[in-house]
Amino acid sequence: MMSSSGTSLGLFGDIGSDPFEVMRSLWSKETLNREGGRMFISDQETATDMLQYEAIAKTVVKLIEKSPGVPITIGVHGDWGAGKSSVLKMAQSSLEGTDGVLCIWFNGWAFEGFEDAKTVVLETIIEELKRARPKSQKVKDAAKKLLKRVDWLKTAKKAGGLAFTLATGIPTLGQIGDLIGAARSALGKSAGELSREDIEGFADEASGFLKKAEEDSVPAHIHAFREEFLELLDAAEVKQLVVMVDDLDRCLPPTAIGTLEAIRLFLFVDRTAFVIGADEMMIEYAVRDHFPDLPPSAGPVSYARNYLEKLIQVPFRIPALGVAETRTYITLLLVEAELGPGDEGFKKLLGEAREDMRQPWLSKGITPKKLAGALGKEDPNAGQALVLANQITSMLAEGTKGNPRQIKRFLNSMLLRREIGEARGFGAQVTVPVLAKLMLAERFKPDFFDEIAREASAAAEGRSPRIRSLEEHIAAPADSDEPPAEPKKVGTLIRAKPAKPAVPTDIEDWLKIDWIKTWAALEPKLADVDLRPYVFVTRDKRMLFGGSGSASRLDQIADGLMAGPIQAKAAAKEAGELTAAAAEELFDVVRMRVLQGESFAKEPPGARGLVELVKIRPELERRLLDFAKELPMPKLGAWAPAAFGNVFKDPAVLRDYQGLLRSWSEQTDSTTLKAAAGAISKMGDK
Repeated sequence: MMSSSGTSLGLFGDIGSDPFEVMRSLWSKETLNREGGRMFISDQETATDMLQYEAIAKTVVKLIEKSPGVPITIGVHGDWGAGKSSVLKMAQSSLEGTDGVLCIWFNGWAFEGFEDAKTVVLETIIEELKRARPKSQKVKDAAKKLLKRVDWLKTAKKAGGLAFTLATGIPTLGQIGDLIGAARSALGKSAGELSREDIEGFADEASGFLKKAEEDSVPAHIHAFREEFLELLDAAEVKQLVVMVDDLDRCLPPTAIGTLEAIRLFLFVDRTAFVIGADEMMIEYAVRDHFPDLPPSAGPVSYARNYLEKLIQVPFRIPALGVAETRTYITLLLVEAELGPGDEGFKKLLGEAREDMRQPWLSKGITPKKLAGALGKEDPNAGQALVLANQITSMLAEGTKGNPRQIKRFLNSMLLRREIGEARGFGAQVTVPVLAKLMLAERFKPDFFDEIAREASAAAEGRSPRIRSLEEHIAAPADSDEPPAEPKKVGTLIRAKPAKPAVPTDIEDWLKIDWIKTWAALEPKLADVDLRPYVFVTRDKRMLFGGSGSASRLDQIADGLMAGPIQAKAAAKEAGELTAAAAEELFDVVRMRVLQGESFAKEPPGARGLVELVKIRPELERRLLDFAKELPMPKLGAWAPAAFGNVFKDPAVLRDYQGLLRSWSEQTDSTTLKAAAGAISKMGDK
């Protein structure tokens, strides 16, 4: 999709042979911000609807509007990458500006690692209400009163954990930690400032706290919390509070359950609505993990599913994309990448595509005529996007199971590799249709792709004789497995139905796989194509390691490292079985995916995966430190200083990381990063 006019070479200059050095160049600000086509398709949640998710968002909004004053909890469910965040963003966009409605966004993953997720949710909601009415003293007073109630619940949790200690006088290690943590919170001191007298005095106070009268019981405080929360809504003049809860399925079980338990507090609070975006399977896993003693099932429905269904009153399931929807989606993504989201022609095309997809079973898709009409001209690159979408849709839809994020990743990888060819000076030798076809094989049949790549790399002209045999056999007219028909007399001649050509022995195994036969029939044909430039940009160094099926396994592990913390831990454990070279490759693949992101204010997907990988493979510590240094400092949030601190064990690497912390604490581009790094550095000095 990128121009081969030489513009890219002018931007990148003379780049060395390391493909990851090319990646660093591609990441430069000048490259990403240049006019015209974009190199990457953003994977951030969006309020621009290419997937007809607006219907789900509108239904969510309508349900909230039709239930004024009634507490309601709505679930937006879907697999990882299905578009849950985008649905929440669309719903939020529709609600904002509505009189008396306050919409709050809460990202559970952003608070991963906080001591008590439940109280974090409560405090966040209260603080957002204060921020919505910053000049109102009534709001400040009501919020202050409510925050004291939350502090009570915090202390109740801590003191409750000390019950056994106070009764027996024999604290466990966990209870000692709870005691010190509660004392620090109550007395406003750091751990180093606490004396033995402080801790013992707090323990005595906690003991009395546990024996308070019935009116100070937890149920009484929860009831009072709900009443006082309504008072805060009145003070803030909020008729309807809507809380969008995102990324809950990325959280570890304690955080996920703590967030859900906080939401449960509001189930009986009028004028509150929660919209929760999460994969039900991951939440059920969190319930089972957090409550391990639950029986395996309760009739036809598990206890974990019962828990979820009681909490979420109205569930919406985001469906996977069908073939017609995938074709339109791919076309729109590629045209947007070429023209930019603000292009008027693209906006018109998007509107027509959405109208066409209102009834997918009647969809005619984006035709060349419709494309030219929307753009007001015939654009060769946009036209190529349409051709490419028609070429790869069916196989990509099947291989990704209609998952939008996986489709975006495929296209992003394709655009990146095309640009690598440009940067290396052989862009004219890499055409997008051929690249896309080979990448389909690489992504979905890696063993097959490895065979093609090895044969092409060894051939004098980079052409695969077996690919030629495959394409010729697939194109042969007599492709029936039935025996030849009886000869037929035509005039004075006798003509027999041609028999099926004999199967070349070198492609027998390929012809046993329907996927490969379908792939071989796709345009363009590859028999006369020099495949060496494509092998170079598609291999991602895989050919250095060889091993049939290794690419597929690395892709699967990389996907796991890019997912939530549970999947990342499991994937990192699996990576422990890889060779040292494969582990390095895996790290680099995930690292590149992380750096393709646009937002680093909160922890990006994959960063935790790299940390988990290094815990299993400590020989990669230096690579993790280099990755931390590559992160764009002005965009970094508070997550970064804490994310890597407990990983480094090598003294030399740890010393260099402390130097990076100091540089973060001294910079002025990001005040959030500066404060967080300074705090972490001081803790390390102690």
